[in-house]
Amino acid sequence: MARTLTLTLAALLLTALPANGQEACRLCYSAPGAKPGERPLTIEIWADLNFAKLAMTGRSGGSAQVDAQTGSRSTQGEMISLGGTPVTGHGRITGEPLRRVRIDLPARVPMTTPDGGSAELTDFTISLPANPQLNANGELEFSFGARLVIKDGRGGNYRGRIPISVDYN
Repeated sequence: MARTLTLTLAALLLTALPANGQEACRLCYSAPGAKPGERPLTIEIWADLNFAKLAMTGRSGGSAQVDAQTGSRSTQGEMISLGGTPVTGHGRITGEPLRRVRIDLPARVPMTTPDGGSAELTDFTISLPANPQLNANGELEFSFGARLVIKDGRGGNYRGRIPISVDYN
């Protein structure tokens, strides 16, 4: 049973709210494909994906990457760091204890500014092993990162929607 959350990226920040009502939904236990009594999956994102301060030095574009494992940031092309501390996105999945789960991140997320600038988030990474499993309490915490790619050398306040889906394996 997949649960998909859509998140909003504002000013190069990723913020989401918990999926409300999942724990109290008695009908969710009888969802198609669910085993009797199985806890539905929920996902909560509570830390922002923050690239910190960046600047473009030219018009041909550049990129910045925040690594999910280390939280470090790197830049390429005509993009430079102006300081600040980058932060990985951070979330928690809850569901049936000791069950394996699959987390799907998108390949690409288009981003735009109010004045028409465009960029893209690509190369999403996650801090989980190949076959993640919920712990004995039915919880799993993770971090995620991505690469911000700006092709036209135009800075701004970029926004986009990032779908993240979680399902039992």
